[in-house]
Amino acid sequence: MNCIAIDDEPKALEVIERYCAKSGILTLQASFREPVKAMEFLNRAHTDLVFLDINMPGINGIELFSSLAVKPMVVFTTAYSDYAVESYNLNAIDYLLKPITFERFLTAVNKALSLHSLKSNSQRKDEHPEYAFVKSGPQTYQVKIADILYLEKDGNYISVVLNEKKILIRQNMADIFKVIPAQNFVRVHKSFVVAIRHITMVENHQVIIGAHKIPIGSTYRDEMKTRLGLL
Repeated sequence: MNCIAIDDEPKALEVIERYCAKSGILTLQASFREPVKAMEFLNRAHTDLVFLDINMPGINGIELFSSLAVKPMVVFTTAYSDYAVESYNLNAIDYLLKPITFERFLTAVNKALSLHSLKSNSQRKDEHPEYAFVKSGPQTYQVKIADILYLEKDGNYISVVLNEKKILIRQNMADIFKVIPAQNFVRVHKSFVVAIRHITMVENHQVIIGAHKIPIGSTYRDEMKTRLGLL
């Protein structure tokens, strides 16, 4: 789990740096004494967790964290208890009062690790869903993604072609990857998106999926070859 530390006191930073190394869990990407430089880092780089002092010159930790467009997990570190309620209103993982013991530090890290694991598992499920819900008229079908052979534009509709049936949905081809996961399919023509797993043969001008012959549009040929590792 990646992290950074922000504190205007050098000794306080040294404690966090030492604890991060000792934990065996955290990778400390950087530490900052100047809040503005830390904000610049957070706006251009991804980090999972921030150890953030509250009382700093110029901008305090509460203000800094509130200003971030993308908010990582945060553990506030401070010598004062005044901001505890406000920090929890910002969904802080923990609130560590200085001087911070290693045991207390680990408690906060384990809380962050649990949440990080939960988010990672959730993301993996979202990135590799097993089913898609497709709406056809008043009915909504749950379709196993592995069963979809291809999709074909049909006027203002799209046919979702399965082994045993077709489901007609009102959807634009440009927005089709809001319905099905992009990593499982590739667009080969202005009117066709095909399931990569079901491609049995690729010819110069068409893709074969079982008994179905799908034309390849010249605009989509290079993208298709790149996705299939043919370039």
